Amino acid sequence: MFAIIWRGALFAGLSLAVLPGAVRAQERAVLTLDEALARAGVDESAQVQSDNPRLIGPQAETDAARALIDQARLRPNPELAFEAENIAGSGAFSGLQATEYTLSLSQRLELGGKRGARIRSAEAEARVAMLSGELSVAELSRMVRERYIEAVASAARLELARDVVERNRELARIAGLLVEVGREPPLRSLRAEAALAEAEAEFEAARASEIAARSALVALWGETSPPPDVPSAFPGIEPPAMLLASPSALRLQVARAEREAADAAIDRERSLGVPDPAISAGVRRFEESRDQAFLVGVSIPLPFRNRNQGNIAAAEARFRAASAREAVARADFELEVTQARGRFLAAEARVETLSQTSLPQAEEALRLVRIGYRNGRFPLIEVLAAAEARDAIREALIQAQEDRGRLAAQLIWLGAQ
Repeated sequence: MFAIIWRGALFAGLSLAVLPGAVRAQERAVLTLDEALARAGVDESAQVQSDNPRLIGPQAETDAARALIDQARLRPNPELAFEAENIAGSGAFSGLQATEYTLSLSQRLELGGKRGARIRSAEAEARVAMLSGELSVAELSRMVRERYIEAVASAARLELARDVVERNRELARIAGLLVEVGREPPLRSLRAEAALAEAEAEFEAARASEIAARSALVALWGETSPPPDVPSAFPGIEPPAMLLASPSALRLQVARAEREAADAAIDRERSLGVPDPAISAGVRRFEESRDQAFLVGVSIPLPFRNRNQGNIAAAEARFRAASAREAVARADFELEVTQARGRFLAAEARVETLSQTSLPQAEEALRLVRIGYRNGRFPLIEVLAAAEARDAIREALIQAQEDRGRLAAQLIWLGAQ
């Protein structure tokens, strides 16, 4: 009868150790994934502009590129010139009697399609900045999802560590009582105390990791207040159903836009190699006779040495480099899509196997060991071994769920258009 009472206490302690962490999570407000995306400013439903510094920079770069388009549309300014000749000379030119005053206005004429090439180049650079900004938003969305998944995994591991501590604490208490009444050898109590100390150390490490994961999450939107709690249940993140290496993918669009901008830069530099004439018109006044005369003139630079050939060669080299980067980006993108899709499917299969087969089997094995221990067929160490095996499967399930969520976030980023 005494053994039955103590075994019943053991089962009660083990039952308390497996309380689901979701019950504890429901007792306090938690941050959802949608709320995290909204705080970071990457929620698609948000209509207000975010004050997240990670988004302000790319947006400012886009605004600067658009301002350069307006600047490229401007034509050269006219030039006003004033000259005074024959001032304070000698003889007939002494004083101001023979002074001649000239007032002229000149205008440089852009030839070779400079203005059009300049505008097209600025527009191409603005498109690169715009697409790069959109890619930055997609990358921030991926980081929020990944860090949220890491925070949830840390919370789940903290719940598991707490369960292990509670179980080992109860087992250490029961082992001590059994040693006192002579049901177990003293070594059993020492082993239980050592297991409890190890579980408590693991719990402290899990708690520190959980706080660090939540802090890393809120750092994505610059929050300095204590990080909010996250649930220990993984959110459902579904990747695109059909993900191919489409030319509309943002990463490929950026690479293509950079190549087009480099091509437009070649035309701009070639146009700068064409000399621009300047025409002028003005009036001259002769102080001595009080007469006036009109002036017209044309000046043309002579491109004997500088025909902008160095800048043209540099632009052509940048175009070749951008073309090569586009080809590399496409090859890397296709490989990354294939690998991420395969890893996601593998992680999804692991989650299904662990949750639908392995964990129920471990729970059933633990139940049978408890029954055998109740009937005197198994020692206490078998119960501990079965519980540890079940905990190892719970840890493997958490890791598989974390991998699946992280890969789903990566696939969503790869599919951004």
